[in-house]
Amino acid sequence: MAKKRVLVVGLGNMGMSHALAYTRIPGFEVVGVCERRIDKRELPEALKGTRKFSNYEKALAELKPDVVSINTLPDTHADFAIKAMEAGAHVFVEKPLADSVANAEKVVETAKRTKRKLVIGYILRHHPSWVKFIEIARQLGTPLVFRMNLNQQSNGETWAWHKRLMDSFPPIVDCGVHYVDIMCQMAPKAKPVKVHAIGARLSNEVAKQNYGMLQVSFDDGSVGWYEAGWGPMMSETAFFVKDVIGPKGSVSIVMAETAGQVKSDDINAHTKTNQILWHHADMSKPDERIDMTDEPDHDALCEREQRYLLKAIEEDIDLTDHMNDGVKSLKIVVAADRSIHEGQVVAL
Repeated sequence: MAKKRVLVVGLGNMGMSHALAYTRIPGFEVVGVCERRIDKRELPEALKGTRKFSNYEKALAELKPDVVSINTLPDTHADFAIKAMEAGAHVFVEKPLADSVANAEKVVETAKRTKRKLVIGYILRHHPSWVKFIEIARQLGTPLVFRMNLNQQSNGETWAWHKRLMDSFPPIVDCGVHYVDIMCQMAPKAKPVKVHAIGARLSNEVAKQNYGMLQVSFDDGSVGWYEAGWGPMMSETAFFVKDVIGPKGSVSIVMAETAGQVKSDDINAHTKTNQILWHHADMSKPDERIDMTDEPDHDALCEREQRYLLKAIEEDIDLTDHMNDGVKSLKIVVAADRSIHEGQVVAL
């Protein structure tokens, strides 16, 4: 089978990880990279010889790629994805899917109409430890209580990157889609019904709230909260809470003995689990610690995402649920952002 020719758009943290992932997968060939300031970008050895573009439309027209990998800021995701699919390409797009629910729905409609595959960058869906975390949570009965956060004490280059991201979305939206998606997977039959959120702007360097906390309620009685903050002022205390409680017990991701050595802005720490702690309410078993030390790092997870994209294309996998889940999680976090600004509970 011929290699799928890939155009990678955006070469930031995620974009470069994905670009290099394609070079490690025999079914892909990176034929172009696109970034506004591409002339100033020194490409790694694996991407040398790849054509460089500063204009997306020109790259799309000249290369006619089989796959477009979109890793730009969220306000371009919908436009770039729709153009790629209209041009006949399959699409990988980093989360969140779009800058609004309406635009996200347009992207999904385009994928269905053009019969192109659309994979959204929900990296945790490809992580064996998080898959296990979800599997155990589904055994805890209903309703469930979700307690999750990811606060990042970012400085220097990381803070500069966070400020660029906040041109589009606050952290409660940008990061929140991951963890709301996890909640929805843990309670697959429950519908989210209302969202309430609070936020604070802790820096004059940003226009949006760089701290936020949402609460979401589901129709089966399940409830959850998610908290996210970015910036040099953020605390490293309890920055990583991943905890689910049900009638039959609880399951938590714990940092084990490495806690205190991990920095909150370390991108590998955002997916790393170390151990899963499973507590049984009836005390039929002692608390179980499931060791997850031998798990994929961030770059390996990016590679798993792209192998899933290749499989979806070659085996014609139905991605309807995947795409709908991307819209659903975006709806919840956008409602949270609206709740902050209106000071009201938002019904979904």
